[in-house]
Amino acid sequence: MPRPTPLDPQQRAAAWRRIAEEDLDVLVIGGGITGAGVALDAATRGLKVALVEQRDFASGTSSRSSKLFHGGVRYLEQLNFALVREALQERELMLTRIAPHLVKPVSFLYPLEHPFWERPYVTAGLTLYDTMGGARSVPRTKQLTKGGVRRLVPALKPSAHHGGLLYHDAQCDDARHTLTVVRTAAAYGATVLNSAKVTGLLHAGERVIGATVLDVETGDEVEVNASVVINCTGVWTDDIQRMAGGRGRFHVRASKGVHIVVARDRVNSETGLILRTEKSVLFCIPWGTHWIIGTTDTDWNLSRAHPAATSADIDYILEQINGVLVTPLTREDIQGVYAGLRPLLAGESEESSQLSREHAVARPQPGLISIAGGKYTTYRVMAKDAVDAAREDLSAGVPDSVTEHIPLIGAEGYQALVNQVDTLSRRHDLPVWRLTHLLDRYGSLVLGLFDLIAEDRTLAEPLPGAEEYLRVEVVHAARHEATLHLNDLLTRRTRISIETPDRGVEAAEPAARILAAELGWDEERTTSEIQHYLNRVQAEIESQQMTEDERADAERTEATDIRVLAKG
Repeated sequence: MPRPTPLDPQQRAAAWRRIAEEDLDVLVIGGGITGAGVALDAATRGLKVALVEQRDFASGTSSRSSKLFHGGVRYLEQLNFALVREALQERELMLTRIAPHLVKPVSFLYPLEHPFWERPYVTAGLTLYDTMGGARSVPRTKQLTKGGVRRLVPALKPSAHHGGLLYHDAQCDDARHTLTVVRTAAAYGATVLNSAKVTGLLHAGERVIGATVLDVETGDEVEVNASVVINCTGVWTDDIQRMAGGRGRFHVRASKGVHIVVARDRVNSETGLILRTEKSVLFCIPWGTHWIIGTTDTDWNLSRAHPAATSADIDYILEQINGVLVTPLTREDIQGVYAGLRPLLAGESEESSQLSREHAVARPQPGLISIAGGKYTTYRVMAKDAVDAAREDLSAGVPDSVTEHIPLIGAEGYQALVNQVDTLSRRHDLPVWRLTHLLDRYGSLVLGLFDLIAEDRTLAEPLPGAEEYLRVEVVHAARHEATLHLNDLLTRRTRISIETPDRGVEAAEPAARILAAELGWDEERTTSEIQHYLNRVQAEIESQQMTEDERADAERTEATDIRVLAKG
């Protein structure tokens, strides 16, 4: 494993010089999980690659998912066996080789609503789910009686089930995982830049030969030459295709998914839940000291940068989960809310929309590849397919993908550190639960955080207002994780914005002071960063009081994007 590249201001300045001066093999547009995966795949094939993201890495869909690595139980009913098998194989790779520090097993109870026919039906499906992915690192499905369910999930109404089945999938912090893929790509030679917006594509006749890229932080613009441009922009896919001046092979529509976050003690259960609804399924997912509950699935045609959850979205989730709980959840129990947009494939006719959870790759014109659709779980396969499609625009002899053999940074040595957690706890004077929290966020990269603490013991203190995080994590985010704004830190480098009752308001100032010292902000900039974050929180809270998408969107967009404010 090569040494990780610190993504700090010095690296960022060098990256801008590099993309302006060098001819690339591949320019990747979009810093979500798909773009990050493409950058890693291309870099590990020996290609010269750059990744540009107009906002922050994972700032769109890839930080707002259900945070699961799963095959998709519900796709079995749709007889989409190929998708499920592929996703289960990827889940196994993540758990065992690629990201065991970030991706963890998680159990779910499937409560049976009907006393007779449903158990054999669901058992057959989950038995297939257990076996079709090949080798497995999670336990097999377990049958539970009504009493067994009551002991495991006292929160469930006795009338809401006739026993159940316990099965396993996997979960991860999607934003941290995406960032780790980005950093792994950088370690293998990729140039990576956030706050880097593509404003136009360069052409030689009908061929795309690069792009103009704007530094959103300074207003500077450069031309970037590349043999092939790969469009990984999710719900912005059609925008890039229009920018290219051509007609895409497929179109992408946005579907809004909303989740709520509540404290762990609000639902008395030792396992997650998966519940059937009239429209789809609802998950109640263990998330550290919280539960994530969702999701919705509604068309969205408003702001794609900042989709807004409405009061109606929240009511729907509460109604669905409260239908099975002994003690209902209320609005006062909600600590966080987030909304994301799924990029669903929509073809020329309605019939082709059945592809919506699969992915598609197209070469709409020479020098341009577009990839869209798919699931977070299958990002690595999507990336492989995109780079394979780009071979037509690259020199002969591009090697095959090797990413199934490439652990992400932090994976190597992780298990040894887990085995030493008691020793590490004594050595660094940190409780075991904190060590485990750090290991599951950074893997073996945690050794760098220990070095920082050794230099300054105050960095081992909790961050005021978000005591599950340490001050050292803010320093590390500034020095190594391409953190440019306070919002980046509180919403993606950490998940403080959805894990604290005040949504990170108290933590904003102390975190900003640490970032200011690291990034050289003056008092005016620091105050601006804090105020922007507070405005964003207030706008989100107000949008969540609205019953209609249009009114929620208007409230949410009242808070100006920090990257718009930053320009110049």
